[in-house]
Amino acid sequence: MSNSTETRDPTYTPRDATPARRFPVREVVLFGALMAAILAVYALMGAAYSTRMLVEAACYAILALGLTIQWGYAGQFNAGVMGFVALGGFCAMLFSVPVNNAFWGTELPGELGRVLLYGVAATFLVVGASRLDRLGVPRKLRTLITVVLALVLYLVIISQLREVTSQIQSQAGFVGGFGLPAWVGWIVGGALAGGVGYFIGHVCLGLRSDYLAIATLGIAEIIKAFLKNSDWLTRGTATVSPLPWPTPGPAELGFTLSRAIYLSITAMVIAVIFFLLHRAYHAPWGRMIRAIRDNEVSAAAMGKDINKRRLEIFVLGCILMGLGGGMLGTFNSLFDPQGYLPLNHTFLVLVMVILGGPGNNLGTIFGAVAVYIIWIMSEPLALFVMELIVSFGEGTFGWDAPNNMDSRALQARVLVIGMLITLVLRFAPKGLLPEKIAHHG
Repeated sequence: MSNSTETRDPTYTPRDATPARRFPVREVVLFGALMAAILAVYALMGAAYSTRMLVEAACYAILALGLTIQWGYAGQFNAGVMGFVALGGFCAMLFSVPVNNAFWGTELPGELGRVLLYGVAATFLVVGASRLDRLGVPRKLRTLITVVLALVLYLVIISQLREVTSQIQSQAGFVGGFGLPAWVGWIVGGALAGGVGYFIGHVCLGLRSDYLAIATLGIAEIIKAFLKNSDWLTRGTATVSPLPWPTPGPAELGFTLSRAIYLSITAMVIAVIFFLLHRAYHAPWGRMIRAIRDNEVSAAAMGKDINKRRLEIFVLGCILMGLGGGMLGTFNSLFDPQGYLPLNHTFLVLVMVILGGPGNNLGTIFGAVAVYIIWIMSEPLALFVMELIVSFGEGTFGWDAPNNMDSRALQARVLVIGMLITLVLRFAPKGLLPEKIAHHG
């Protein structure tokens, strides 16, 4: 039977046949060069500085993995990474900061809870009003009732909320935290980011890719503005510090050892995420996601639920962004809503994915570490070069040294990253480690 099948179909491949795997020359060379760069940074900057850089790069790798499964797996361009990172950092702060007895020891928690319950009830009323057409109410009248009811209830709830929050700020400063381990905040941060992503997905995933980017960018700015202006909840621009670590901190073990332990935790988290994503990518679910990305019409014709799968991948990416944001905020031991910037927390993550290769998990991790090293080391290297030029100019031409060399060296980061992304898009548009698509004959 097997012989007749092989005779009739020349493309027949035995079930136990496996394609020959090539030696990963490119991967070995790139990661070898990356390891050499890391060792050079350790030699130049010292162990404490370099370990801190690696921890932050690992946290960014988690963010980049979240973006690469959205953009690389499903073709969803999320320009609002910053918002989900901020949500993760907020949850890390809220759950790990010690309990504020000046708030919890008064009647303020009950007042705040009452207003929040009113808000939930008002939301249900508005949702119910939006479905009055099912009871025979004309749609135009239903829309008018919904809009008027939503506006009135919003004004009532927001006035009560402002009254309570002003009392919280005057009596307690802010609500404080829950005094729980930091890793609880990481998990909740991922869940909150996923929940917000689920809401955004229902509204925005039906948009074209360029409109989706604009929508997610605007939503990220809304999240940042809310956290920045909610002084009763986040202390706003006053910031919250220090945030407790889940491991012994520098005060107990010193900077190098404590950061090395934190690095081991981030490395384990990345390993688990990489393993799960690798399994999912090569599973039928992953093939279905890529089929939707490559040809949505054909995938729909095959009976696939396009909207459900796109929503799944968007939520999954947001969860990783929230998780990475929580781990990064805890490591920095500071929550500053004003410190979340599109350049640092959206564009930089995008460059990492582009450099490594959208859709390639290993390439994304490489891109995250490589780009972050370039981002961090651009400043001291630029300052070194500028000092050499100034010293040469002073001795040869009598130049006067500028007073703001440090700030000018800091701006070199943007120049270097801009040149990097230009070179990558010109010579390696699919990334240094492109996605490997298996073709079955």
